[in-house]
Amino acid sequence: MMLPDSGFRRYVVIAGRRNVGKSSFMNALVGQDVSIVSEHAGTTTDPVYRSMELHPLGPITLVDTPGLDDVGELGRLRVERARRVFYRADCGILISDDFPTPYEDDVADLFREMDIPFIVVVNKTDLLKDKATQLMKFYQERYGVKTVAVSSIRKEGFENIGKILSEIIPSDDEIPYLGDLIEGGDLVVLVVPIDLGAPKGRLIMPQVHAIREVLDREAIALVVKERELRYTLENIGMKPKLVITDSQVVMKVISDVPEDVELTTFSIVESRYRGDLQYFVESVKKIEQLSDGDTVLIMEGCTHRPLTEDIGRVKIPRWLVNHTGAQLNFKIVAGKDFPELEEIEGAKLIIHCGGCVLNRAAMMRRVRMAKRLGIPMTNYGVTISYLHGVLERAIRPFLREVIV
Repeated sequence: MMLPDSGFRRYVVIAGRRNVGKSSFMNALVGQDVSIVSEHAGTTTDPVYRSMELHPLGPITLVDTPGLDDVGELGRLRVERARRVFYRADCGILISDDFPTPYEDDVADLFREMDIPFIVVVNKTDLLKDKATQLMKFYQERYGVKTVAVSSIRKEGFENIGKILSEIIPSDDEIPYLGDLIEGGDLVVLVVPIDLGAPKGRLIMPQVHAIREVLDREAIALVVKERELRYTLENIGMKPKLVITDSQVVMKVISDVPEDVELTTFSIVESRYRGDLQYFVESVKKIEQLSDGDTVLIMEGCTHRPLTEDIGRVKIPRWLVNHTGAQLNFKIVAGKDFPELEEIEGAKLIIHCGGCVLNRAAMMRRVRMAKRLGIPMTNYGVTISYLHGVLERAIRPFLREVIV
């Protein structure tokens, strides 16, 4: 099940044994009956999704999972489906109403294995009474995490849930776009091809973002097409501090830009700003391990009508096949909604677009999912520069952060 704008929401997975009150907890937190509640164990058979605003965390998607102690063959399938949700989680809530069993330990181990921060919620304080305090202390010491006690029936103890979750979820603080690379008075040359991929009458978002960033830093932005670049550099009378180019013309631009001038691409700037540039650089080297029959997943953050020479669907696949000499399978996943696990599993490499329509939190969620699945992930700009043999030059402005 996909939800509108789910790419921008935090995913909070609710897990625990059957009948500990996961569904009641979710209903109480949301303030609506979105999960079926019953005294019979195993009422929730599939993950239940519910989007809401949770102060101060903001927009989140709660996922109520089947009990991880479900039994029988059908129960095993339910548990497997529940576990698959963990791959997209930003954080987890382990719910219990008693001392931990091997099932609680398994869930805690799973959260740790996937690097998912979590809290423990001791439910049913209306029945546990003083035992709830004892359980809170026990869980806190056993797992080393924050613990909360609630009564889902009485809707008590929920006032600090959002604050506690906001404290444990990775912040994904934004990295400067260009601000740490340039200073007032610097000349920044932006190379913007006007081809079939260029929107009529306007520039694409990364180009506009770069211009605004340069102006905000009191620097000078000079925008040229690739054919005018050499003439411009020879006649401008001022040495650029930085040249940023569209990845598709990086070879032409590098041949025209002096070696002592810093150069990169818009897509690489985007990958650093929104994603994990170090991981992308490490992952791109996995191209050398691709062989016949391997699947390469092309992932786009937006949906658009494919062009005749589409960069992600035509050019990159063609360059990859030429570079590797392998018969590769290419799969396209597009849209800002968070991809389903089934769309990603089995891929040997993920190549993501620059992600200009995603925020950093949404992109990093995709990065973490790829890491949990053990699938290398890179992006268009890093891939193009690598395949053209110019990656080291293109990431030189970021060498203090990235190891090639």
